[in-house]
Amino acid sequence: MMNILGRPDIDAGEVFVNFNQNVTSLAVATKAGYSLYSLGSIDSTLDKIYSCPSEEIFLIERLFESSLVAIVSQKAPRKLRVCHFKKQSEICNYSYSNTILAVKLNRERLIVCLEESLYIHNIQDMKVVHTIRDTPCNPNGLCALSSSEQCYLAYPGSTTSGEVQIFDAINLHAKTMIPAHDTPLAAIAFSPSGTEIATASERGTVIRVFSTLDGAKLFELRRGLKRCVSIASLSFSTCAEYLVSSSNTETVHIFRLDRSAAENAETKQSSDDWMGFLSKTVTSVLPSQVTDVFSQGRAFASVTLPEAGIRRMCAIATIHKQLRLLVASQDGYLYVYSIPSVEGGECQLIKKHDLRLDDSYAMDVKVDSPQPLGGGGVNDDAKSSPSGPSYASAVKGDENAST
Repeated sequence: MMNILGRPDIDAGEVFVNFNQNVTSLAVATKAGYSLYSLGSIDSTLDKIYSCPSEEIFLIERLFESSLVAIVSQKAPRKLRVCHFKKQSEICNYSYSNTILAVKLNRERLIVCLEESLYIHNIQDMKVVHTIRDTPCNPNGLCALSSSEQCYLAYPGSTTSGEVQIFDAINLHAKTMIPAHDTPLAAIAFSPSGTEIATASERGTVIRVFSTLDGAKLFELRRGLKRCVSIASLSFSTCAEYLVSSSNTETVHIFRLDRSAAENAETKQSSDDWMGFLSKTVTSVLPSQVTDVFSQGRAFASVTLPEAGIRRMCAIATIHKQLRLLVASQDGYLYVYSIPSVEGGECQLIKKHDLRLDDSYAMDVKVDSPQPLGGGGVNDDAKSSPSGPSYASAVKGDENAST
């Protein structure tokens, strides 16, 4: 669902970090292998579910709380390995014509993103059901897959503008194209229900939220005015009421998506009332860039981290009935913050976990309140597919089992 784009600098000791689809676990990959952590007790401890010493891993995706993980290594960047980590076995592997840039999973589909194509696999048997070829050049592997029943796949539709292509990955047809930005896309993310998609361009100053049903713009959020930034992470909260973004700066922004206020404002404003008249007058006099600034939402809260220039993965989840901001950074730390109940309030740092140690070490923060089964190539079509009880149990049989 959510991963830092680009390769970690393994030699510099950096790590690949990635939350699963419903933000219940965290995958961490280093030059020594990978580990999976439970986020259920994140305020106090980071519980390790599994650890696998292996070759250098640069992509790893876990399917919700199941035992299924998809892995790509530095040594074989064109090969996807699908594994059952509890049984410590490889279920299948597939080779592609070029480097794998991203892998996305949900309960129906597995998506493999190459620079100029996308492969859609059926998660139940791993067969390729569709290939989207000749996509606009996508060197960062930018794509998103909704984790809901909607099962939409989003990817850039242009290299010169911020077009978002949305594809129905179940019925295998294009759904809509959204002209989201004037400049190329830098980040995209689906809401938990798949009915909304958030987008950011390479400028990074404005984040927009659109309906996936008809492409209508629902929210326009201003991250900043002074400087263009590179957005590294964009994510809806698991309750869908917030949107969080991180960039190459030291600031993480949280936006509140007040849908009732937006609907009420739309209903109240008409061309006959005074505000409607004033709005039309201002719009006709001032440049569109200026009037846009007045209508854009501002950050509900923000966090300032120790330093800029570090890529970070952010997520907002409800843990033990408390809303938490989780910031996993490529230099190997996981920060846990409380989120204020009022706009402009300060996010309070609760815990800082060191992900680089064999046993994750939590630094207390003083706060005021509380063996291969098959293989094949996918240059044109899949040559093989997995079978057997281990795959079925990994996909659905033990998904709700305790880990």
